[in-house]
Amino acid sequence: MKKPRPKHTKARTKTRQGRVLVVTSGKGGVGKTTSAAALGAAFAQNGQKVVLVDFDVGLRNLDLVMGAERRVVFDLINVIKGEAKLAQALIRDKRLETLALLPASQSRDKDSLTEDGVARVIVDLRTLFDWVICDSPAGIERGATLAMRHADVAVVVVNPEVSSIRDADRIIGMLDAKTAKAESGQRVDKHLLLTRYDPVRARRGEIMKVEDVLEILSVPLLGIIPESGEVLLSSNVGAPITLGSPGSEPAHAYLEAARRLKGEGAEIALAREKSGLLHRLFTRRAA
Repeated sequence: MKKPRPKHTKARTKTRQGRVLVVTSGKGGVGKTTSAAALGAAFAQNGQKVVLVDFDVGLRNLDLVMGAERRVVFDLINVIKGEAKLAQALIRDKRLETLALLPASQSRDKDSLTEDGVARVIVDLRTLFDWVICDSPAGIERGATLAMRHADVAVVVVNPEVSSIRDADRIIGMLDAKTAKAESGQRVDKHLLLTRYDPVRARRGEIMKVEDVLEILSVPLLGIIPESGEVLLSSNVGAPITLGSPGSEPAHAYLEAARRLKGEGAEIALAREKSGLLHRLFTRRAA
């Protein structure tokens, strides 16, 4: 009599569903690209699989900050148009094996970015990486709206100055209105990253104080990146600050910001100071 064969059940394979994080700003020159690179490297330093996607079509600076400019063969537009496979365009970082870059194109214009094409790429990247970090161009044009389109999380980068805060407020409005989550009745998880902050200048009233910025924008604070020449030095040699100058204050601030995005970091304690002139200029009078 034959023994009955044991029943085999198919093992369920868990499909990776990475989170999409957009690093955005209303104003250029606030440290958005260096922040995207630093956060991406910080995640990868903790063993998570990360891809940095450059949406700044026509300019392309993320590859410079990552030290990969000589290794670009194919780019995001090539993948969207079917001219290259995703695997061909991804550039693996030589320092961190879990970090990759999908560069932007320098020779195409922003109209080459299509909503369907971006959606397909993001879907594929979600299955390969824990974090898909979209480095958005500054402002509100097509590249910026498509960079934030599929975001689960947004990091809004601002400097403590009037024009940066005003433009960031508009970006926050777009995150609440023009993303896929917003259209389905959900909200993008938003965080504020304050860069180039100098507490001495803030006390003198030369720049806005942290609490004034938070009161105006009403977005939770992710981190404060101090003013430091080491950030620029690291970018110039093609290294995120967490790799180029790991012992520096900005590197520590970015590492802590990455931990907070993962839900692990401690909250930032702020000492209240008297409101400055710039805050009073922004504060609306009660009716």
